[in-house]
Amino acid sequence: MDDLFAAEKAERRASAAPLAARMRPRSIDEVVGQQHLLGPGTAFRAMVERRRLVSLLLWGPPGTGKTTIARAVATDVDAEFVQLSAVTAGVKDVREVLAGARNRLETSERRTILFLDEIHRFSKSQQDALLPGVEDGTVVLIGATTENPFFEVNAPLLSRLTLFRLEALTEDDLSELLDRALREARGLGSDGLALAPGARTALLARSGGDARLTLTSLDTAAIVCLGRGSVEISVDDVEEALHRRIVRYDKDGDQHYDVISAFIKSMRGSDPDAALYWLHTMLAAGEDPEFIVRRMIVFASEDVGLADHTSLAVAVDAAAALAHVGLQEASYHLSHAAVHLASAPKSNTVTRAMGAARAAVEHASRVSVPVHLRDAHYSGAAQLGHGEGYRYPHDHAGHAVRQEYFPPEIGEQTFVTPEGIGEEAAVRARLDAFDERSGRRRNRERYGPGQESGAS
Repeated sequence: MDDLFAAEKAERRASAAPLAARMRPRSIDEVVGQQHLLGPGTAFRAMVERRRLVSLLLWGPPGTGKTTIARAVATDVDAEFVQLSAVTAGVKDVREVLAGARNRLETSERRTILFLDEIHRFSKSQQDALLPGVEDGTVVLIGATTENPFFEVNAPLLSRLTLFRLEALTEDDLSELLDRALREARGLGSDGLALAPGARTALLARSGGDARLTLTSLDTAAIVCLGRGSVEISVDDVEEALHRRIVRYDKDGDQHYDVISAFIKSMRGSDPDAALYWLHTMLAAGEDPEFIVRRMIVFASEDVGLADHTSLAVAVDAAAALAHVGLQEASYHLSHAAVHLASAPKSNTVTRAMGAARAAVEHASRVSVPVHLRDAHYSGAAQLGHGEGYRYPHDHAGHAVRQEYFPPEIGEQTFVTPEGIGEEAAVRARLDAFDERSGRRRNRERYGPGQESGAS
């Protein structure tokens, strides 16, 4: 009778839980996505199927299934699941878990999985209390973190864990979750709801690969939909659920290219305000942030280049920040980079030089490397005369010496023509000085008399 009442209470608790909790997979076979970890033949799946668990660390963005996978593993191997948060748990809590796990092993031979959320916040004293239980197998520790563990998790603990990386869920994965939630009785199946195509697109675009956020948003949109007496969840219902306007933006159509074009042209036109507008239009519509930051990295060399040597580093740093923290936090770094790039002095010297060099390569049907520039480091090179006549620049005043570097078939060429813009003025001065010391006959003037510097 007690078991019957306990089951009824558990059922009532489950029915009152949020949709994301109700739809939590009950085994690893029900987990959507993460096939690189859970697919047939993977090391992780083999470990679970053979019930030979090791302590491990799940690293990935929010909402990718870290807690879900830990719970599913416990179910599949029939282990006790105990969850602690590194933020709120103390040494006393850790010791109590270890004592319970030890007793469980001794009385029923049942393993205990300790799931430790936000493991990167685990203090040294907590680690000292936990490590003996991990090392002797009293508990199987499964840690979860959204932070790069090599930066955030202490080395002694990290060395005892096998690292598995989780990936953001794809739109196909999330769409499958939406269908499952609308279909199954534990979800919204009894309400007979359907998603309008635009509403599905909006939910997928707003999720950022986060399953929890997707299902929570669906849950609220369903309440709004039912409240107005409908059974089809509309874009307006999703807007109401998210408390924000859904940006109408077709990521796979013309707008995808039009908006990124407007973003690039705003930065090229040195308008940081417009650049921010188009950046956040894309982010609000769910555009892939990696696509955006790749275009910024290209822009840093294509449109700024030698005029500001820090711009490429800023763009690359924004990409690194995105990889480390993900959205939404990385929107700060993307905005920082966009403002920097838009505000930087502009130059297409690198672009023009690259085009000129490619044209010269294409027009030269066959060229040879001058003998004095050929590799002379291998045995027998001297007999071929390779390197003969090479003049080592560091042996000469100003570290420059007259010497031909182009193939004799095409002679000297000038591709790089820096202008007096930003840091390019200093680059121009250095090249002019090298040319003078080396006796090069290069014309680095881009504009003749009466011409103005402008876009090419």
